[in-house]
Amino acid sequence: MYNYEEKLNDLKRRLEYAKNKRIKAETRLEQLQIQKRELMNEIKKLGFEPDNLEQEIKNLESEIMNLINEAESLMPKDI
Repeated sequence: MYNYEEKLNDLKRRLEYAKNKRIKAETRLEQLQIQKRELMNEIKKLGFEPDNLEQEIKNLESEIMNLINEAESLMPKDI
């Protein structure tokens, strides 16, 4: 004979597990959204626009390379 009570208990247990996972995921999402807002505000405080960060990084990399090249050109050649 089929055990309905056992099956129902199993379904309840699995449902409770899924609810707990959802709550944990929602909590984590909230934490990450708060962290994102804080990081965006920090980036703005530093004088950068979050949407332009990739271009800013490229500009800084280019500036670094230019300064390295300039420093190398100023070094004596006979060393």
